[in-house]
Parts: sequence; structure tokens; C-alpha cells
Amino acid sequence: MVKMKPDDIGVILATDCGSTTTKAILIEKRDGEYRLIVRGEAPTTVEAPFEDVTMGVLNAIAEVEELSGRRLLDEKGKIISPADGEAGSDVYISTSSAGGGLQMMVAGVVRSMTAESAERAALGAGAIVMDVIASNDKRLPHQQIERIRHLRPDMILLSGGIDGGTTTHVVEIAELISAADPKPRLGTGYRLPIIYAGNVKATEPVMDTLAEKVDLKTVENIRPVLERENLGPAREEIHNLFMEHVMAQAPGYRKLMTWTDAPIMPTPGAVGLIIKTIADIEGIEAVGVDIGGATTDVFSVFRPGGTREGIFNRTVSANLGMSYSVSNVFAEATLPNVMRWTPFEMDERDLRNRVKNKMIRPTTIPQSMEELVYEQSIAREALRLAFVQHKSFATVLKGVQQQRTIADAFEQKASGETLVNMMTLDILVGSGGVLSHAPRRNQAALMLIDGFLPEGVTRLAVDSIFMMPQLGVLTQVQPQAATEVFNKDCLIHLGCCIAPAGETKKPGTILDYEITLSGGKVESGSLEYGRMKLIKLGLDEQGLPLKAKARLKPHKGFDIGRGRGDDVEAELSGGVVGIILDGRGRPLALPEDKKTRISKLKDWMTELEVYPEGALDR
Repeated sequence: MVKMKPDDIGVILATDCGSTTTKAILIEKRDGEYRLIVRGEAPTTVEAPFEDVTMGVLNAIAEVEELSGRRLLDEKGKIISPADGEAGSDVYISTSSAGGGLQMMVAGVVRSMTAESAERAALGAGAIVMDVIASNDKRLPHQQIERIRHLRPDMILLSGGIDGGTTTHVVEIAELISAADPKPRLGTGYRLPIIYAGNVKATEPVMDTLAEKVDLKTVENIRPVLERENLGPAREEIHNLFMEHVMAQAPGYRKLMTWTDAPIMPTPGAVGLIIKTIADIEGIEAVGVDIGGATTDVFSVFRPGGTREGIFNRTVSANLGMSYSVSNVFAEATLPNVMRWTPFEMDERDLRNRVKNKMIRPTTIPQSMEELVYEQSIAREALRLAFVQHKSFATVLKGVQQQRTIADAFEQKASGETLVNMMTLDILVGSGGVLSHAPRRNQAALMLIDGFLPEGVTRLAVDSIFMMPQLGVLTQVQPQAATEVFNKDCLIHLGCCIAPAGETKKPGTILDYEITLSGGKVESGSLEYGRMKLIKLGLDEQGLPLKAKARLKPHKGFDIGRGRGDDVEAELSGGVVGIILDGRGRPLALPEDKKTRISKLKDWMTELEVYPEGALDR
């Protein structure tokens, strides 16, 4: 563990061991601020013939050495620590999703209450939740037992009941797990870890039922009373068991664990941690998305009623991705929904063949403009569907009787209602190949807007080189370094989106605007319904967004943040794209007529400079 005070840490080395690639970054404190110096990568070596994850780590660090000119490894291949002049690092940290990441099952008494709280705890810790077992999940006991036996998770989180309540149902679930006698996914020489985080009154009977068959740990109740969730202790225990059991079984991880100055974290858990840390430090609401080949993760921090402590949620859409799961996206979204984003006509058979080819050859990238446009159309649907799932999960606690006064009856959310409020959202951050590596940043900006439909004024950004996992672990060691590098080197600021919420059947003006840019130049005008506009506002010499003052006057029936028809004065942030005025209304309804829709898509994409001039002419 770190022996230095945070302020004395000057050089930080961090790695992320992915399923295929191990990424390493070097951060140094220069002129009083932390900055990313270089990044290196190498193939992950967890599988045969190497079967030692540390080889890939050392190869990635060796590339960082070469690029930075800083000696980080000694003659025996050990990391030099602490830093001394031009050699070594003060801190070494790592994350991992190699070996399939952390795979868990959760179990609770009521599916929509304690079981859902347990699922939130597991997802927030960076797990993929394979299944949720509950007393009322409509499966017969023998089906539940068979499911537990068949899945072979890395660990199980068991919850149920409020403290002091009835113990019968949670003990019954413990008996199901005991009857299944589950075996862990990795390794045969140890017992499956199970965390009990339920009614404290049931601890003893649960231990009597399970202690002989599994490695049972008990923590504080996830739902001690109906009105409150207590997810911290369960999440901490998940991280500890991930280190002790899951990581320890993977080749070379025991060795790696002795090198790091902070516990190794599951990659998605670390990404969630940096988003929550930034949101809490800046007091903002944030949504982040990581769209991968097989899954799409969505993270959010919202503050209902202006609460100081943001409520963090993470969801994993395990069947929505851009390569291995691309057929699932296509099937779930349906052909018409994918086609509605394509600014030209395409043959349905040709489309289906392209989807199958991508699934067979997941590492291929688009070779023509047509393929690129089509892939980005699918990405919009993957983002939209993942966010729909997230909104249905990020909710006010279910089963809670809320007392209301007349004053707050209109503001307080009902039990089970989503916490996601796009009008109060401050920043939307995208990550994953299709967003981070889009040929033009304007393409990433429009994909985020179309997939998430932000309302009011929202900043847009993408993770430049996917270093959010390493920065997430760094928040536990040196939060200032994590925050500075996140804002200055990790994020590529795209700009901001101004989107009036509302709809109308009549064409006409929906917003008047007056924007004073950083140089004093004033951009003013009106935004027509169904139109989009781009106003350039870039970055300063240090790569930080230029600011602008805006006076926004929505017309009757449209809301920009203060209520329908009410003016708003706001500070806007620039970026590599600029300020996007989105007059398409919320909810967004694309024209049903194919020719009209294609014409509109071309107009929007041309105005926002999404593709090169003439690229969409056919």
C-alpha cells in the first residue's frame, strides 16, 4: 500500500489489464500540476502460451520507458520505487478485466426491492451480473438450483429483509444455494465466496446453512430499513474478494498484487469511480457510457432535489455491443430503427450481410463511407437501448411509502420512478472505439446527442485513449492527480448541446439566442423547429474549453431549463466541435416519410460538418 503522503507523489505508473490489451500510462507532476506524459500498450498474456499476466504488464511498461526516456524497471524486471531523479515511480496501480472480468450472481427476497439493491451493489463494484435469484422470480426451486449450479459465478451476493424483520425467506434462499452446492468459475482448490448482506437477525441461520459449503463473509445489510440503501460495505467486500479469490486464480495475478500500491480493481468499477469522483468534486450531474464489442456500460450520477451526495448507478447491457453482440443490437432495435439514422437508401439484404460479417470478423473497421455511416447508425441504437435499460434501473427505491407535503408533491419522485433527468444533466461522456476513434469528433458528438437526447444545456466529451479505469483507481491514492489528468488529458471536450424540450406541429421559431463568444464577438439569431446549427467555439492554448455567455429565450411551449417559455442565462463550454443548437424537439420524432427523413438527415449532418463535403451524395 502507498507509504507516501498524497502531496509527495510526483510520478505515477498505472496499467489496465484488458481481455486482449494491457494499457500503461505515466503521469508526472510538472509545474505544480499532474499531466499525462506517455501511454504504451502490449498484448495481455493471461492465456497460453504465456499464462502470466505480469509479462504483458512489463511489456507495456517497457514501451512507456522507451517513449518517455524514463527508466522504470531494474535489471531484474522490477518496478523501481520510489522515483529518484529520472528513474522509477512513486506509485504503481492497476485495474483488470482479463479473464472475463468479475462475474456474479445476486440473490434477494423481493425482486424489485432487496434483490434490486443487491444488483446495484454488484454493478457498482464493476461486476457483470449473470442472473438475479429472488423468492418471487416465478421460477420453481429446482429451476433456481439448476441455474445456480450451471452458471458457476465468481461469487454470489445474498441479501434480503430489513434488519429485525422476518427471516424465513432469506434462509430459504440460503438453502437453495446450499442445495445447488455451486462451484467457482476459476480454480478448483477453493470454495465459492458468498457475501451475506441481509437482515442481521438471519445471520446465524444463514451461516448454519452455508458455512460448511462456501466461503461465507457477512457485511452490513444492504437495505437496513426500507427507506435507505447501504451499498458501501457490500461493494468493499466484493473488491476484497475479487482480489483474494478471483484475481488470485488467474495466472500471474498473485505476483501482480504484490507490486501494486492499491488494490487491483475491476475495470468497470474503476470507470464508475472516476465518474462519481468528478461529479462529486464539481457538484455536477454526469452520465458516462462505454460502448464495447460485446457490452455497453452506462454510468450516472444524479442529485434529485439538489442533494449534496450524488446517487451513482451503473448498468451493463451485456447483449448490446458493436462487434460480438452487433446482431443482438440489430434484432432488438429492429431494421426500421437502424435505417432511420441512415441518410441514404440501402438494401435490406445487404445490411443483414454486413451485420453478420461484423460478427464473424469483430476486429474489422469500416472501409467505406457507406460502411462507416451504417456502423454509426447501429451505434446510435445500441446507445439508445442501453440508456433505456439504465433509466429503468436507476430509480428511486421501490417499496418506499413517501410522505409528501403540498409543497413538494410536484417535485418528489414516486417510488420506482427513474432518477435520470436529462434537463438537469451537466455533462455526457462517451468512451469505446466507435465514439473515441470516430474519424471526426463531430460524428461522436452527433451519436451522443441522437443516442441520449440531452435537454437544455449539456456539455459533451469523449475519453481520448480510454484511461478512465486507471484514473478511477488513482482517485483512491491521489484524487487531485486523477481529477487534473481527467479534465486536461483524458477528456476531449467536444463542446455543448443546446436542446429545447417540447414539440409542435407547426413550423417556426422555437428559440432566440444571443451568444457572446470569448473574443467578444456576438452570435445571435433564431432556431427553427426541426433545424440544427453549429457555432464554432474551440479550446484555449492549454487545451481547455473556451467559455461563452448565452442568453436563451425559448418560445411558448418549449423549455430550456427553467420551465416552458422562460429565459435562461448560461455559461457555455466550447470544444473541438463547438456549440450545437438542436431544434428537433424532445421527444425526438424523425419524419416518417423516407424521402423527407433522408433529406433532413443530410441537412443536419451537413450543417454539423459530420462527414466530408459531398460524402453523402449518391
